[in-house]
Amino acid sequence: MSSNTSEVEAYVGLGSNLDEPVTQVRSGIEALAALPRTRIDRCSSLYRTAPIGYAAQADFINAVCRIRTRLAAAELMERLLEIERRHGRVRIGPANGPRTLDLDLLLYGDWVSDAPSVTVPHPRLHTRAFVLVPLHEIAPALVIPGRGRVADLLGGCADQRIARLDEPPSVHGQAAHTERR
Repeated sequence: MSSNTSEVEAYVGLGSNLDEPVTQVRSGIEALAALPRTRIDRCSSLYRTAPIGYAAQADFINAVCRIRTRLAAAELMERLLEIERRHGRVRIGPANGPRTLDLDLLLYGDWVSDAPSVTVPHPRLHTRAFVLVPLHEIAPALVIPGRGRVADLLGGCADQRIARLDEPPSVHGQAAHTERR
């Protein structure tokens, strides 16, 4: 990818409910900060959330980070999947089942795609409190293409259990702000 590629604002959701989930999400944030041509702009608080779909599992720890990246969407998605693999993510078992680390590309600028390799906006983000609440924390005026404002979408998932943790989102209490080239 050319270094002349313009910077894109993207949002990444992080979640874990296995192997020390708080540590897993913090490590995921650090891995995001280490991506080439990418910097973390802001991360939400950590949230404890009830599982959705497959309920017979532990609660999740979730967060959302806003990044600025010069990576193309497909390359960013591949790097997110690689971070998951390095954290022991195995994609077998029930849908929405337990996982060590889940990284979802929620938004990539205002780009809309339903390609198999990259689907943005994430197809279920507008119905999930574990995404909308952290998104609202860091970008309350954000508009989800084809869905509307995050603030307006929150009411649709008010019945989902979510609680903000008092712990900072990363090991050092703040997101890394250095750009990797």
